[in-house]
Order: sequence, then C-alpha cells, then structure tokens
Amino acid sequence: MSDTLRSRLRALPDFPDDLPVFDRAHAPDDPQVLFLQWLDDALAHGVLQPHAFTLSTAGPTGHVTARTLILKDLDRGQWIFAGARSTRKGIDLAANPSAAMTFFWPDRGRQVRVTGEVEELPADVAAADWRARPETGDEVNPDWAAWALAPTEIEFWQARRDRDHVRHWYRYGS
Repeated sequence: MSDTLRSRLRALPDFPDDLPVFDRAHAPDDPQVLFLQWLDDALAHGVLQPHAFTLSTAGPTGHVTARTLILKDLDRGQWIFAGARSTRKGIDLAANPSAAMTFFWPDRGRQVRVTGEVEELPADVAAADWRARPETGDEVNPDWAAWALAPTEIEFWQARRDRDHVRHWYRYGS
C-alpha cells in the first residue's frame, strides 16, 4: 500500500462524536430484546435500512462469499431471511448450512454479528414472503426459499471515542 493511500485512509473520519453508551451490565438476558432495542434506536436516529445485513456463507469449496440481505423476522430465537435457492447463497447453504449475519449501523457506532446454523423453512413460509414482496408480478416462485439461522453466538459491538470498544456476547451450546 502506498504511503499516500495509507495516510488518506488513516485520515478518514470514523464515528460521530455523540455515540450511545452501552453498559454490558444492563444488557437483557434475551439477545433479541437487545437487538430490537438497538434496531429501534437506529430507526429513531434515521438510519436507513437498519434491517439490512451482510450474510456470509461458505459453499462446497470452502470459499467465503458475502452479500446484503434484509432481515424478515425474528421468531422463537431464529433470525429469518429469504432468497432464491439457485443463487450463490442458496447453493452455499445447501452445501454448508452455517452462516454469519452482520448488521452495521456506523452512524450509531454499532454492529451486531450473529453466527449459527441455518435451516430451510417450509415452502408455505417462503411462498408467503414471496407474495409480500412489492411488485413481484407472480403469485408463486418455486425457487424462492426462506431460511432460519439458529444462533450459536451473537456479539453486540459498540464503538467508543477512545477506541476501547465494548463487546457483549451471547453464546449457545458447546
């Protein structure tokens, strides 16, 4: 990397001055409750598409890919999303049903990372999601799937001005 680019990158602004304070001692026992609190905070502060996340998967070759999706729902501890089975994400999930979701709200200095195992949901869930999409034009899309990620770990990350960022984990299983 050139010194000029390195200097330019170091000089870029990071987070706003008015970051929220996160005290792990007051975090709820249920990570979905905390996520909804942070989502509501993002909405209240005008964050655009706070329900968008990066989904990272690894397919049969082990190569990792990522793309941006929309969270569809939280249901009984599962994080629901949807897409076409024929896309790279669908192929990856069929071969290796593990994934990571990353929500990032830079204006609030916050990130939520959810990792775990993914299962495809019943066809009626996918069909209902497809019908709810704006202007799909078709009542049915047999390639459309809905998936549920059951977390093995959820990390909440809050930036701080002194760069001593706060991390809070919820871990499940071994």
